[in-house]
Amino acid sequence: MDILARVDGRGNDEIRPITITRNFNKYAEGSVLIEAGDTKVICTATVDDKVPPFLRGKGQGWITAEYSMLPRATEARNVREMLRPSGRTMEIQRLIGRALRSVVDLSALGERTIWLDCDVIQADGGTRTLSITGAFIALADAIKFLKENNLIETNPINNFVAAISAGIVDGERLLDLVFEEDCRAQVDMNVVMTDTGQIVEIQGTGEAFPFSREELDGLMDLAFKGISELIQIQKKLIIDI
Repeated sequence: MDILARVDGRGNDEIRPITITRNFNKYAEGSVLIEAGDTKVICTATVDDKVPPFLRGKGQGWITAEYSMLPRATEARNVREMLRPSGRTMEIQRLIGRALRSVVDLSALGERTIWLDCDVIQADGGTRTLSITGAFIALADAIKFLKENNLIETNPINNFVAAISAGIVDGERLLDLVFEEDCRAQVDMNVVMTDTGQIVEIQGTGEAFPFSREELDGLMDLAFKGISELIQIQKKLIIDI
């Protein structure tokens, strides 16, 4: 039995209910609306027939990401980032790009870029991790578009990838933190992992105090469980590329 009563009634090791709506955008080569509880993110994939200058003439593609949060995605209005993304935004979109590039054979894309735009329309914790999970589905649909139009010959995706948060709140290890839990977390982690259990990235911070190797291992076990469940959801959708 859980010692800590979570704000949404979940067990300590349970992820939030996931809802995924594919083809959410009429125009994008791949798009989803992904929802985890009250966090909602629109992820769109756009195929661009050019690469950044540092890759021109090298015969390989690129995957990059942009992330934004609508002004009323949160309880209080955020200022819209018009001219220059904040440091937090830059860090998150680089994380999303790294996560997706880690599981794709860029040489099989040809000299083209796939842009992943992750727009948070409602935030209740876990926006960066949900963006990665949803962006992978949008990316897979964009790859399907390229194959169906004979623009690439083989599927360049090597592995599935997803991400989730875990943390220690009031002494309890929790999976998939909502905002109220994240604000009170003594330890806060974001984990990105593939379907083979390989780690892409770990972001972990002792917000209130240092944490032990045992606590780290416990949080990683929670993250592995949650990501495995998310990837099973992805695999039920992505069966045709």
